[in-house]
Amino acid sequence: MARAKDIIKNLDERAIDRIVEMGWEDRTPFDAIEAQFGVSEGEVIKIMRNQMKPSSFKMWRERVQGRSTKHRAQRMDGIDRFKCSRQRSTGNKIAKR
Repeated sequence: MARAKDIIKNLDERAIDRIVEMGWEDRTPFDAIEAQFGVSEGEVIKIMRNQMKPSSFKMWRERVQGRSTKHRAQRMDGIDRFKCSRQRSTGNKIAKR
């Protein structure tokens, strides 16, 4: 099982910041993070734990646990996209800030 430090070694600072940002977003599923960065849900959790204060991580885990928008398997049938259907596609792998 990979440790957070090993996972972080393979990512640049900008990618780590974006993973944390996407992790905080309620409507961004873990599948979208994995598709964009190749980081599984468990690895995202390890990165979040490593990058956040313990109290912030605990608050995030309580909020995310069981949230249907973060887990594709818990989403309603027919919702198979990562973003709004009206959102313009830029083709960028990493969103601009």
